[in-house]
Amino acid sequence: MLILIGQRLEFMAPLRSQLSVVATPFYWVVDIPSRVVDQFRDSLSSRSELMADNERLRSESLILNAKLQKYIELRAENVRLRQLMNSAERVNDTVVVAEVVAVASDPNRHQLVVDKGSRDGAFVGQPVIDANGLLGQITDVGVLQSRVLLVTDSAHALPVRVSRNGLRAIAEGTGMIDELALTHVAATTDIQVGDLLVSSGLGGRFPSGYPVGEVVDVSIDPGKSFAVVRARPMAQLDRSRNVLLVFSEQKIEE
Repeated sequence: MLILIGQRLEFMAPLRSQLSVVATPFYWVVDIPSRVVDQFRDSLSSRSELMADNERLRSESLILNAKLQKYIELRAENVRLRQLMNSAERVNDTVVVAEVVAVASDPNRHQLVVDKGSRDGAFVGQPVIDANGLLGQITDVGVLQSRVLLVTDSAHALPVRVSRNGLRAIAEGTGMIDELALTHVAATTDIQVGDLLVSSGLGGRFPSGYPVGEVVDVSIDPGKSFAVVRARPMAQLDRSRNVLLVFSEQKIEE
């Protein structure tokens, strides 16, 4: 009855207003469970969304890091290729770019396998260089691939000369990837640490003028006739991925 009278009679409006003020706390208390449930639901939803976002960001981070590593490798490869092309421009002989596809599994053999063979004109004895110097020579040729013997292999030797004074010598491999030895160098010979060794062209296998190594040690024993001379190869024997096969003018004419 009070509800019906309050809805029909206008003079009850002020009383309803006062009663609504009094009832507000009760409404708030009654609504607490609903609001707690809503907040809990929002919290679970927010936590799930955060976990999903974290998982997505973690995956994207891994993908971006992988792409970044590939970009760094591609950038380094581009630098190596530019250096290789600059090396090709410095030589007068015809060259072909080849890629190293394998290395010898025997630690006592310093050999590489490149992806150029007889189909590409490769031949036994062909000089191989990289962006820094003489790498070695081809010893075995297949149709699609060739085997390269590095200058540091203990079975390899080549005639060289000192760029500073034209002194001739033989640079032999020592079996160590970072060392060459000069044989039969007289103790009185004018050779110094820092001298650049280049291919002399004697023997007709290697063209003249390619950097071979840099002298790093000269030891002279007063009781011996010959000095012990060690050199560091100029080519990056254990790091070069792209190399150049050198075709001399004589070989092209043949």
